[in-house]
Amino acid sequence: MNSTAAAETDADHEAEPILACTICRDVQDFDLLIEDMEAELGERWGDLSFADATVFLAQPEASSMEFIAIAIDEEDEANVGTIADLITAAVKRDIKVLVIAEEISPMVLHQLLKLGAKEFVPYPLPEGALHDAIARIRTPEPVPEPAAPAEVTPRAVKPDDGRDGVVIPVHGLSGGVGATTFAVNLGWELATMSKDDAPRVCILDLDLQFGAVATYLDLNRREAVFEMLTNTETMDSESFMHALLTFNDKLHVLTAPADMLPLDLITPTDVERIIELARHNFDYVIIDMPSTVVHWTETVLNAAHIYFLLLEMDMRSAQNALRLIRALKAEDLPVEKLRYILNRAPKFTDLAGKSRVKRLAENLEITIEVQLPDGGAQVVQACDHGLPLAEVAKKNPLRREIQKLAKSAHELNRAVAAGK
Repeated sequence: MNSTAAAETDADHEAEPILACTICRDVQDFDLLIEDMEAELGERWGDLSFADATVFLAQPEASSMEFIAIAIDEEDEANVGTIADLITAAVKRDIKVLVIAEEISPMVLHQLLKLGAKEFVPYPLPEGALHDAIARIRTPEPVPEPAAPAEVTPRAVKPDDGRDGVVIPVHGLSGGVGATTFAVNLGWELATMSKDDAPRVCILDLDLQFGAVATYLDLNRREAVFEMLTNTETMDSESFMHALLTFNDKLHVLTAPADMLPLDLITPTDVERIIELARHNFDYVIIDMPSTVVHWTETVLNAAHIYFLLLEMDMRSAQNALRLIRALKAEDLPVEKLRYILNRAPKFTDLAGKSRVKRLAENLEITIEVQLPDGGAQVVQACDHGLPLAEVAKKNPLRREIQKLAKSAHELNRAVAAGK
């Protein structure tokens, strides 16, 4: 009798399907994961190496799995191709994927999440983190409600201060044309326009790979920026302001992240949310753009009031300007917002140089509205010391020209606002 009952119990136990698997190089390197998996699933989980997991996910019995937990650390970055294939195979079988990572670069993590991994938990595991992640995986996704007609969709409510900031992107048409230097100094001149009634100004450094605004203002890069960029759907005014740093209590800056990130880390929707919050909190929003055209450049252009393009008197700038103009016109984008700024322009007495500038504008069929002089060695020194030109070289010709431009833009903006 007892032996029969025991046999039936063993048969029932053997019939229970495995609900999950951990996949890693060596599960003993993740001892806390073993403890938490046993606490959550008892004995209804298994462990596989990367090679075994590749074979298992191709088998019919893999379809009964609820999820797989891929545990990786920095040593596995060289094997990211195999890990990506595992995630793709699991997603095809409708198996949820949980990534548990220790000291993995944000770029690799972004790549894995983009392939379809549903959850990410850092290792060592915070208390309750695995339980919460599994609960989210098991929660059915809500059925989306039908979208409301476009004409009755309510607009976002603005904060009580009623700000509606001017959006001014700055885009260098080639590397080294001085776009970031211009953006930083324009922002500082606007922020220090008046001692009593200075406008609120922020700079958004959206060059996620080589952004240098933090360097030019001697600001630390913060992890809060990466966290905000990867979770903009929960971002509000408080979290946005928390991600900003201030320079001399006058200029607010969203620095580029600490690590080099792919430019598609953020989507057009993410960028739209960031710009909208910035406009609601500041009078001027200066955006330092990557020199590359990305899939959210259109979003920035549509949000911009004016879009500054910096170029120099060289063939690469001319060719890139021509390519960009053609691309924007082909997509029927608002090229009328573009304003061309020539940096390191010829001096007033250089008549031959002035003639070349005129021919450049005629060949490109553009108007070069601003010509910035060469600021010389003082510009490099100011950038290296993390200070605006106004703080170290007030009489520098480049600084004076940017100051004039800032005053002109501010006066125009106030006149337009007064006429509304």
